[in-house]
Amino acid sequence: MSHSLLDPGIREQSDYINWSHGNETRNDTFLTIDMQFNAGHQLQIIVYSVLMVVSAIGNITVLTLLIKRRLKKHSRIDIMLTHLAIADLLVTFLMMPLEIAWAFTVRWLAGDCMCRLMAFFRTFGLYLSSFVLVCISMDRYYAVLQPLKLSKNRGKMMITGAWILAFLCSLPQAIIFHVEPHPNVTWYEQCVTYNSFKNDHHHTVYNILVMVFMYALPLLTIICSYASIYKEIFRHSRMPNSGFRRSSINVLGRAKRKTLKMTITIVMVFVICWTPYYVMSIWYWMDRQSASSVDQRLQKGLFLFACTNSCMNPIVYGIYNIKIRRNRKSCDCMSLNSNTVKGRAGDYSFK
Repeated sequence: MSHSLLDPGIREQSDYINWSHGNETRNDTFLTIDMQFNAGHQLQIIVYSVLMVVSAIGNITVLTLLIKRRLKKHSRIDIMLTHLAIADLLVTFLMMPLEIAWAFTVRWLAGDCMCRLMAFFRTFGLYLSSFVLVCISMDRYYAVLQPLKLSKNRGKMMITGAWILAFLCSLPQAIIFHVEPHPNVTWYEQCVTYNSFKNDHHHTVYNILVMVFMYALPLLTIICSYASIYKEIFRHSRMPNSGFRRSSINVLGRAKRKTLKMTITIVMVFVICWTPYYVMSIWYWMDRQSASSVDQRLQKGLFLFACTNSCMNPIVYGIYNIKIRRNRKSCDCMSLNSNTVKGRAGDYSFK
């Protein structure tokens, strides 16, 4: 069973179509390799188990540290990092255990209601994680380029919008997914989207829309936001009469390096985690026959990459920012006047 995050049962769905319209007679005891427990399922169980442990430890640690820090002092970035950790924990404790159990049983055993509910939650956390990353990049964009327009209300509105959009984008999952008995092997039931679309074209359009909202648009927003931030920092660091004192320029140079490093890390992690999954998905949409013939372990290995983002987020956003915060006092002591710290340097260094 190819557990795609968009359509778990891509192979089963094609089997449903082939079997229901095929001329060859098959008995109820015959199951294709994808409808039986195989090496791909073993790989899936092992990798998801490891990812779940790593993600749980990382995100719970970051969430605990953020909550403790928020009790002392509130900040927009801490609030957003908290919601990011929550989103990744939803993926960790809702989606990953489902994938492990589903890989173990192969066919769906939990009924139609649970099928729709789990179809919703297995994408909700992923959408929310992507949208919160967008909120963080936009928050940093306003902090650097338009600090006067930045407020706590704006941050709260962006986070609220991320939750609402994640809910709305995940809602179709609960509508199109349902339990469907195999047309020939009547005792074999699977949670699929079979018969939910008029034709394959509509199904492909839906999957492309999911890819756009979960991957393409967030990635484009993140790249544009951080590119603008770096451009602004680079421009001010090269202005001879920018109004900064010499020590301020030194701090700005350090901030520029940190921002560039953060930018590259953000983009690369997001691309590395999501691209293999969507490459496999696009391949399937363009040439279903050749994509379905790929080794099961390779298929599932590519699909598993998407969930690694939940393990990397606490490292990239949580631990990195926490370390910077611990060095905040040393940065602030470098003879920056209070107006400069509030207006520019503090924002550039992602404090």
